[in-house]
Amino acid sequence: MQSPIIEIDVHGLTTDQAVNKIENIIKKADRSTYRIRVIHGFHRGNHIQNAIYREIGYGLNPKVLRITGGDNPGITELVLREY
Repeated sequence: MQSPIIEIDVHGLTTDQAVNKIENIIKKADRSTYRIRVIHGFHRGNHIQNAIYREIGYGLNPKVLRITGGDNPGITELVLREY
């Protein structure tokens, strides 16, 4: 059993590296995980955040129900199921 919320920090990664890492976490997530919190930062732009919406969001990955903003602009949360 995994944690219900998985946090992943992608600071310092390229956009492609970050998306690949996030997709791998999504693949490995089991039913006990309902949310993946991606910490990407925002001071150097929102390239990773945009890539998350473009490559993973809105029906592109069947495990991701929806994408929401986090507690601050440097966090994006992937909702895998409602809790």
